[in-house]
Amino acid sequence: MIPSHAPFDPNQRTTLSALLPTLTPEQKAWLSGFLAAAQGGAVAAPAAASKPLTVLYGTESGNCESLADKTAKEAKKKGFKVTMKNLADISVKDMLKFEHVALIVSTWGDGEPPEAAVAFHTEFMTADLDLKGLKFSVLALGDTSYDKFCQTGKDFDSRLAALGAERVADRVDCDVDFDDAYVTWKESLFTAFGTAEAAVPAFEFAAAAPTVEFGRKNPFPAEVLDNQLINGEGSAKETIHLELDLEGSGLDYEAGDALAVVPVNSDDVVTAFLAASGLSGTEQVEVKGEDKCDLKQALTYKLDITGLSRAVAKKYFALSKSDELGEIVSDENKAEFKNWSWGREIVDLLELFPIQKLEAQALVSVLRKLPPRLYSIASSPKAHPGEVHLTVAAVRYEGHGKARKGVASTYIADEAKSGEKVQVYVHKNKNFRLPEDTDKPVIMVGPGTGIAPFRAFIEERGETAAKGETWLFFGDQRYTYDFLYQLELQDHLKSGALTKLDVAFSRDQPEKVYVQNKMQEQGEEIYKWLEAGAYFYVCGDAERMAKDVNTALIDIVAKHGGKSADDAAAYIDALKKDKRYQRDVY
Repeated sequence: MIPSHAPFDPNQRTTLSALLPTLTPEQKAWLSGFLAAAQGGAVAAPAAASKPLTVLYGTESGNCESLADKTAKEAKKKGFKVTMKNLADISVKDMLKFEHVALIVSTWGDGEPPEAAVAFHTEFMTADLDLKGLKFSVLALGDTSYDKFCQTGKDFDSRLAALGAERVADRVDCDVDFDDAYVTWKESLFTAFGTAEAAVPAFEFAAAAPTVEFGRKNPFPAEVLDNQLINGEGSAKETIHLELDLEGSGLDYEAGDALAVVPVNSDDVVTAFLAASGLSGTEQVEVKGEDKCDLKQALTYKLDITGLSRAVAKKYFALSKSDELGEIVSDENKAEFKNWSWGREIVDLLELFPIQKLEAQALVSVLRKLPPRLYSIASSPKAHPGEVHLTVAAVRYEGHGKARKGVASTYIADEAKSGEKVQVYVHKNKNFRLPEDTDKPVIMVGPGTGIAPFRAFIEERGETAAKGETWLFFGDQRYTYDFLYQLELQDHLKSGALTKLDVAFSRDQPEKVYVQNKMQEQGEEIYKWLEAGAYFYVCGDAERMAKDVNTALIDIVAKHGGKSADDAAAYIDALKKDKRYQRDVY
């Protein structure tokens, strides 16, 4: 607010208080210069654009694109002439045209590049280019729970240098909690490239009271409207349909987006963890970037206390000095560690390799922050205004004689009951969208909880009265127990929002039948749809199902399109490049 003693009448103070907080930095700088000029002072003229800057990104879930966009916008404010490009949309030879490159890329799974960047990555790693004169820096996103942490970013960083490009700012590798690391990298990037920033006035504008914005850094406490088990009695599965209230959040989403859920570690897991550590939980600790709190609070709300990665085990070894653990985490035994850690959690480290008088802060230093979990949104905002729905499989299993459970999935199943609050924010996924042309046909393959975004797609097609045909392949274990959203899908078939439905229930007959088998049976029709411009979507397990579906699709194109295996693969690659083949896999 403008202070009451400022030399303005009440109407002017009201107008200024409303206007000033809405101004961008450039507008404030211009206004400052304008006022100075009006009083005979010198105007701080913006410097001319200094250098071209190309911001490249390769993304799977959208984080890299978001950071690239943020980098590009800030670079423009600093006077750069900015171009932002997806690695999927450029050729390797385009690198010869660039002078200054900021490359932001994620690693998918255990060392793989993002789907859209695979072709570029493969060609670039063997390309014969002279990139002398190109200046670059790489921001790598990854997940320390995987052994090949940030491998794709490391690949690009080393290859660029090998081809003669100059690394002007060191690569920064980010875990899933990437905000602070991004800021560090961004600052070093602009320091290295220099800026052409307009002079900023030395006075501060009075700010109005800020409005609350909910998002990644400030999740929204959404009230649970409904929590239903949607498997039938007798099922081996535990699938939860969750409905949350977004009214008043300011959050919006589109069909295809994901919802991030901030989980809480359960009391029994925290209690067992404290018991194994020999600590009481009342010790005061500091989690990076946050105020001090007691250890139990940190273990409950802030830290990942289950995910046993090699990175965590190596940090714990540095404290324990156990020869046995040192052998397990040695670089020569990477494969052995994967086998040893299967079905184990961090509490097993504490029990198997105890540390006498373990300090609470030292224990915290071993652990990473508790990451949010992304779930494909299972609703269309047009069909359910003010709400968001999820389809979540609760993970429970036995490992080394102990009952284990997924952190977020069982938090949703056990704790997120009607009336409770769950911390959430929307994660945009621009790479998983229905075609803008609603006349285009779509084919969707989503077994198990992979049906989630396709429930949203079908609802969206119904709400928009789309004319394009819609075909769903759904699979699970048993028809009687595991036909998720069966009645809804039957209603959509009647209304026309869903044109065709093929189902595969793997355990209802002696031989296993999966969605890819149903695709093969319908191969001729699938190829006709693709030739008619259909978009093809897959959601679900990346390790097995998505690969099997991709192989089946190539076989279908080869068989019914009369193509060689290589030509069929090229046909599929062209679908991907045209964004007619999109995947939401995990």
